[in-house]
Amino acid sequence: MIPLFKPYMPEIPELDSILHSGVLAYGNYTKQFEEKLKEYFHTPYLIVTNSFHTAISVVLTTLDIVPGDSVIASPMACLASTQPYLSSGLHVCWADVDPRTGTLSPESVRQQITGEIKAIVHNQFCGYPGYIDEINEIGKEYGIPVIDDGIECFGSEYKGQKIGSCGTDITIFSLTAVRFCNCIDGGVVIFRDEDQYKTGLLVRDCGIDRSKFRDELGEISQDCDIDLVGYSATMSNVNGYLGLRQMESIDGLLRIHRQQAKKWSAFFEEQRVYDPIYREDGNPNYWVFGLLSSDKVETIKKFREMGYHASGVHMKNNIYSVFGKQKTELSGVDEFYKKFVALPCGWWME
Repeated sequence: MIPLFKPYMPEIPELDSILHSGVLAYGNYTKQFEEKLKEYFHTPYLIVTNSFHTAISVVLTTLDIVPGDSVIASPMACLASTQPYLSSGLHVCWADVDPRTGTLSPESVRQQITGEIKAIVHNQFCGYPGYIDEINEIGKEYGIPVIDDGIECFGSEYKGQKIGSCGTDITIFSLTAVRFCNCIDGGVVIFRDEDQYKTGLLVRDCGIDRSKFRDELGEISQDCDIDLVGYSATMSNVNGYLGLRQMESIDGLLRIHRQQAKKWSAFFEEQRVYDPIYREDGNPNYWVFGLLSSDKVETIKKFREMGYHASGVHMKNNIYSVFGKQKTELSGVDEFYKKFVALPCGWWME
């Protein structure tokens, strides 16, 4: 059966020498990887972290969002997107989604705005861009930072711009095994604001300013104060090397996924039974090929019988007791979850 996901790994001839080099922590390859990503997203304000979870933690501390605060988010997301907010002591306030796309409904987001909301987390569901301009405008109107959750959308485009370059306050990406730019593990944070970027650099590294941390003997300087809470969240040199090599292939991989999506689109044009997810202003990375079906279970069974590992991918997170009970009506979430099916759409199908 053709799998829904498959980790891509290029040739990595230098890996053995790196493993025996004595430089395994944050090093030259990680720095090169960051510079390559800055070029790719056309921004100087980008950092990499050792996981998607720590990327979120760095963002929350940088924004001074503290335990007891609330964020708006979509329950149609990976638990790896939503759980970090709970583990940071925050309350997650659910907003509804557009049942045609699985991404946040701007109208529902506006309805959830209160004085306790400190951020809007905008998940681009399974790589499909949402209503980015509309959500950003709501954040601007209320003075609330917007975080584009790109856990699955590395390489996706919105109105001709890569997500990460769309004017959102902060964008985060996952670099785990089945994501684009597979570093085995890692995260990316893109800041729109230079001061937040500079703070994020410190927060990522235990609050340390490396330009002052050691004296002329290489010893830790007692004159370097640490006045900011941070994390040990720097990416290793090994993961940085993997990311650097992955970036050599990223455009080709995205091209293959989009070509495969065209084949699926042509197939469904003839079938006229299912509704592929589509928005004119979005160009997904086609991490998966998403469609809506009136009978989700039977559709999954049908495509598995055809040799394709179809799946619903994610459970609607609002059913989990860990998030607490909320009164918000989520009819869009219910409708989308009932219909959404993902099909393989990757380089391994060639």
